[in-house]
Amino acid sequence: MDWKLVVTTFVVIFLAELGDKTQLAVLSGASSTRKFWEVFIGASLALIASTLIAALLGEQLANHLPERLIKVCSGVAFVAIGLYIIIKS
Repeated sequence: MDWKLVVTTFVVIFLAELGDKTQLAVLSGASSTRKFWEVFIGASLALIASTLIAALLGEQLANHLPERLIKVCSGVAFVAIGLYIIIKS
């Protein structure tokens, strides 16, 4: 196992997720229900499931498409979503 990749991925995702809508939803759920463990387990399972789907999709894309194309498409999608959010607000 490539532990450097594991740690790098953890740090990047952890920093990217700080203060996002998922954390706000978990904060809201935990504070309104006062059931820490239920909210924690539910949110953790949801994040594991969505990450599993993304990792499997990424692996399949890497098997069929050039890395450069995947990066360009990801960047374009990221910018498009950002513009959409700005325009709709």
